[in-house]
Amino acid sequence: MGILPEQYDKYIRFFKFMLKYWNSDVFSFPDGEILSAEKEEALKEFDHSPEELTEDLKKMGPTYVKLGQLLSTRPDLLPSHFMDALATLQDDVDAVDYKVIEDVFKEEIGKEISKVFTFFDPKPLASASIGQVHKAVLHSGETVAVKIQRPGIRKRFIEDLDTLMEISEKVEEFSEVARSYSFHNVIEELRYILLKELDYTLEAQNLTTLKKNMRTFKKLYVPAAFPDICSSRVLTMEYVDGVKITEVSKPNHAKIEFEPLVDELIKSYLTQIVIDGFAHADPHPGNVYFTNNHKIALMDLGMVVKFNDQMKENILKLMIGLSNYDGDRVSSVLLSMSVYDEKSVDIQTFKKEINRKIQDSRNQKAKDLNTGRILIDVNQLAAKQGVKIPVDLNILGKILLNMDQIVATLTPEYDMQETVKSYAHHLMQKRIKSSLNQEYLMELLMEMRGLAKDLPFRINKFSENLAENRLKIKVDAIDQDRFTDAFQKVANRITAGIIVAALIIGAAMLVNIPSEWTVFGYPTFAFILFVFAALIGFYLVYQILFKDENK
Repeated sequence: MGILPEQYDKYIRFFKFMLKYWNSDVFSFPDGEILSAEKEEALKEFDHSPEELTEDLKKMGPTYVKLGQLLSTRPDLLPSHFMDALATLQDDVDAVDYKVIEDVFKEEIGKEISKVFTFFDPKPLASASIGQVHKAVLHSGETVAVKIQRPGIRKRFIEDLDTLMEISEKVEEFSEVARSYSFHNVIEELRYILLKELDYTLEAQNLTTLKKNMRTFKKLYVPAAFPDICSSRVLTMEYVDGVKITEVSKPNHAKIEFEPLVDELIKSYLTQIVIDGFAHADPHPGNVYFTNNHKIALMDLGMVVKFNDQMKENILKLMIGLSNYDGDRVSSVLLSMSVYDEKSVDIQTFKKEINRKIQDSRNQKAKDLNTGRILIDVNQLAAKQGVKIPVDLNILGKILLNMDQIVATLTPEYDMQETVKSYAHHLMQKRIKSSLNQEYLMELLMEMRGLAKDLPFRINKFSENLAENRLKIKVDAIDQDRFTDAFQKVANRITAGIIVAALIIGAAMLVNIPSEWTVFGYPTFAFILFVFAALIGFYLVYQILFKDENK
């Protein structure tokens, strides 16, 4: 794609933004440095504040707002107070005219709004860059929330993302910093996430999946989607009547026991991550509600994270290590799932810093403890040491950071580490049980069938080769050539030693035979043999003491 005239504005806006921030402390942070409290405070005094950065991203447009939200899940790229500001980044945009909303709905669903709903509030409950949400009532009497995508927003996102992809590719050609932090890969990740978030059909499926997975948690509520009234640009789901979880007023809810709610919330997220491998990836307080019937509702499933079996197992081990304050265990798990150069990474320093971080958090309550922050700091420690931890752990850290905020708001004295520790045993049993499903057993039986079928032939072949002395064993544990050379060197030196001994014995015997030719009173031939033996002996000692030691 070339730089076309109609793209000039996008490029100019982008480069103005980069010129302002590229040499600032915001983008100089990703050198893996872990900021001390003093340095964090110094950054807060810098001309470009986190609030200024968020405002500039808003001015750049909805794509850049989403970029900022994505960066808030990358603690390895930004200092904490910038990341916290980006986590709350929301774009305040004017509502779309109701006539436009009607047109989009009819185009997507194929019916007029009045034919589907008995009531549809023309004033939106919320209006964001991608879409806006309206309250409505179905003919069946159910109250629903209808999210309708803004017209033209998909085209704008794709154009902005294409521009960013092209720029990031060119920047990596000239910037070592951009290459070292995979600037192009970050943009590519953004593109992948945003294009999925633009498809409301996927969000409807995510709602259905999470609701099914969370059905055993009675104190949690996931709104159901209405597939018949959903499309890629329209999402219809159950209406949640309540308030944001951080807006819960203690005086108004003084009689409510929040600890069982928090307990179930933590366990549900551990189950999502470790058992289901399908988790709500953006549980910031705006997406978690306290309902009027005293339940916790999980909203906005546009962004989910999926963990494979190996990652689920590693995360479970990691959470157990964190809950037991076992720094050695945590560092071992991190190293096993990460990529690093063994020659350049100081493993002992890495383990020592992880241990310090884990022990500093010991015996803290919810109001003081930040499990997510601990994991984010661990990620930054790893970046400092050159250990590349999977991006999934950054997302996990962001999820836990949001959990910390919710738990601290509702139950400041809650012991989250104890909950994780006690629930880990249950999760391990559940993982083992889930692995013994019908598909796994069938696969195991097929493997056993193949083994049983081939085993008689293999045993017969083995016994035949053994009987006819044709059995060969190939060992790759050593370097054969190096071993042969070393063995030959030893044999040569033994031979040389025998020769030296023979020369000395022969010379000693010749000393007793009279001779007309003498040297220092000794027979000449015997003297020559002694000298020759001494020279060979000195040479062998020199080889052993100086040459072999340096190899």
